[in-house]
Amino acid sequence: MATRGTAARKLVATAAKSKRTESNPLLGSWRRPFGIAPFDRIAARHFKPAIKSALARHRAEIDAIANATAKPTFRNTIVALETSGRLLDRVAGVFGNLEAADTTPALQEIARDLAPEFARHETAILMNPKLFRRVDDLYQRRDVLGLDAEALRVLERTHLRFVRAGARLPKTAQKRVGEINQRLASLVTQFMQNVLKDEQSWRLVLDSERDLAGLPQSVLDAAARAAADEGLVGKHMITLNRSSVEAFLTFSSRRDLREVAFKAWAARGENAGDTDNRGIVAEIVALRTEHARLLGYPTFAAYALADTMAKTPAAVEDLLGAVWPKAVARATEECTALEKVARSEGGNFKIAPWDWRHYAEKVRRARFDLDDGEVRPYFELDNMIAAAFDCATRLFGLRFTPRPDLKLYHPDVRAWEVTDKAGAHVGLFLGDYFARSSKRSGAWMSSFREQHKLANASEGGQRPVIINVLNIAQGAAGEPTLLSFDDARTLFHEFGHGLHGLLSDVTYPSIAGTAVSRDFVELPSQLYEHWLSQPAVLKRFARHAVTGKPIPDALLERLKAARNFNQGFSTVEYTASALVDMQLYALEDTKGLDIGAFERAALAKIGMPAEIIMRHRLPHFMHIMSGYAAGYYSYLWSEVMDADAFAAFEEAGDIFDAKTARKLRDYIYSGGNSRDPHAAYVAFRGRAPKVDSLMQKRGLSS
Repeated sequence: MATRGTAARKLVATAAKSKRTESNPLLGSWRRPFGIAPFDRIAARHFKPAIKSALARHRAEIDAIANATAKPTFRNTIVALETSGRLLDRVAGVFGNLEAADTTPALQEIARDLAPEFARHETAILMNPKLFRRVDDLYQRRDVLGLDAEALRVLERTHLRFVRAGARLPKTAQKRVGEINQRLASLVTQFMQNVLKDEQSWRLVLDSERDLAGLPQSVLDAAARAAADEGLVGKHMITLNRSSVEAFLTFSSRRDLREVAFKAWAARGENAGDTDNRGIVAEIVALRTEHARLLGYPTFAAYALADTMAKTPAAVEDLLGAVWPKAVARATEECTALEKVARSEGGNFKIAPWDWRHYAEKVRRARFDLDDGEVRPYFELDNMIAAAFDCATRLFGLRFTPRPDLKLYHPDVRAWEVTDKAGAHVGLFLGDYFARSSKRSGAWMSSFREQHKLANASEGGQRPVIINVLNIAQGAAGEPTLLSFDDARTLFHEFGHGLHGLLSDVTYPSIAGTAVSRDFVELPSQLYEHWLSQPAVLKRFARHAVTGKPIPDALLERLKAARNFNQGFSTVEYTASALVDMQLYALEDTKGLDIGAFERAALAKIGMPAEIIMRHRLPHFMHIMSGYAAGYYSYLWSEVMDADAFAAFEEAGDIFDAKTARKLRDYIYSGGNSRDPHAAYVAFRGRAPKVDSLMQKRGLSS
């Protein structure tokens, strides 16, 4: 029995702990609407103690499951696993999103410190022998447990996750896998931060009128705003944000400055110094190859693809191999046209990579009478957001209500409550659209909270909080933000991912939303892009930012005619990246790997045109250093399905056909990973996808 003094000390300690919890907004109750985080109360100092506390709680929950004396059941083991770690998910979700979209040096330091700890935590769970015995016991008895199809899928996926993590390996091998996981977590975090630092540290200040030659007003406005943000009022500045540098490469008449900007863009991650990623890439590849071998696979590519629709590197090579020669042939034709224009202007040089976009725009303008300055005013950001929402309304019955009252993590971030036809709450959608130096480049969808039905049963389960993050150059003060057609397509793409998260309708968190095979996850996003280019959508939402008039039929026809223009170039730069990714992770011997030499050799092997470079060079190829390692092909694999899937609406004679849309929702957008992805596609389409739809879409069928 405790003495009175001991009891008093415990009371004081409990009170002190309670006070610490209350003072950390990440650990207290979140009473904000939709359960969003109290962003205005969160500071960087709160994250490390909150995450450590959440990790400890999750460890205790896992220990309770693993050490239970009762016979394993689906509820006391699998459901218990599914419901564990909620505090960790909540806190880590906020941290991960802020560190990517609105980072600071303090957040980056925390990310570096905690990355190996997160990896160590996950490894400890997946290699817990008592826990795996319980999961394996259920898996071996799965046919007699009386589980429904979704529960059986969760059990099978859980068991596979443990096995692929190394739960069956000898202890010495498990120890090495744990070390590899921790080191990889640190390396990937450093890689990402190095790319961002290179992007943040470079700028091209345009001092004179001569420096501005060829730049349209939209690019000038964006460059002036970028300069003003850095205190250079009255100047113009180009950054390494993709929307900034690509616009400059397209329109600048200064070939010398285009070369400077292009080389800086291409060299991210391979500049000498603290941000040089070449050694990091080599070590990441070596560690992943070692990991795969420990698990019985000859290469990391073989390991990564075993749990995808493609299944094998050979299947991926067949797809890429079918596309590559046609893409190169088309790019060669395109290059000839570019050289002709350059010569006509007195350019006595071969087309270089920093020339391609510039002369391609000239050819496009001449061939299709398309001028970016004429097109952009019809693609105003708010109208394109409205268009994306309206398509979701007509397809799925969703409604989007602005919530300007919500306090979010940055003034630029906007929120909409999403409801269904009956007015029932579906989720919260956030849009963070504008480029800023605190944000990683690119565009992505993420979540602060996933959908599932294991909590809030009276409310139909936990509803998702989904976010789209883009890097669009914001319009000048008081002026609308105008998009290129590619920008608008990116917005629709990421919103397709967003719908995949918002429409999720499954019971278990581990299979919710976008937790699907990598070569299936791009289907909902790429499919959604198709609606943007439909005349019925454009005539309603592509309205001139000044006059409000709808886009003219003649301009629509020109846009349609130019749909496949420069497709050789875009297919080559993408497919080259996918091929090099596969070659990199198909290595069996990584000793002494020189990333620069490897990249050059890989490109020479496939016959890369000298006038084009990979869309993502290895020192800044963020996709394949994180979740898309040996998986960049996924965009093309999904494109086979998206082209074929949209054809279902065309065959129905209505791009919003209700019957087809219902099947699309049930089998593609709402089902998460509740069924095999190939089976899900066949359930929607009635057959397997046809690859010829891809070739037709890209204009490479001839």
